Amino acid sequence: MIVRKLRLKKGWSQSQLGEMAGVTTRTIQRIEQGHRPSMETCKALASVFEVDLSLLQPEDEPMQDDTELKMDEQRALMYAKRMKEFIECLITYVVLAGVFFVVLYDEPVVYIIFGGLGIGLIIQGLIAFEVVSFMRPGWERRLAERKLGRKL
Repeated sequence: MIVRKLRLKKGWSQSQLGEMAGVTTRTIQRIEQGHRPSMETCKALASVFEVDLSLLQPEDEPMQDDTELKMDEQRALMYAKRMKEFIECLITYVVLAGVFFVVLYDEPVVYIIFGGLGIGLIIQGLIAFEVVSFMRPGWERRLAERKLGRKL
């Protein structure tokens, strides 16, 4: 928009400005509609208008504070984390069980150990698939807020 204001202040048409800056009329139209000009075009326009280059350079948009996750996003990330942990444990269980049953197939202690681990794996799967839940959503945040004595 600054280009349009400067051009109108000088009383030039878009084609006159384009000719003086060495760019097409269409380029001037795009810039005035809000498109970002290239650095080379900015330099040419700054020279024609006899203004500082920083006046014509498009400022980067301010960063939005998107660091705060919404509740549904927190739940989705927690679900994904639980699923990842469950799958990792399942793979580990299958590999270790296969190795130990091949190496120590006649030892009853192997069956007892992997039976217990299997029960733990089933419980973790029920938690991961949200069949069972021991903690309410947001409990970690509330615990941290209680520890800090203030809201996060």
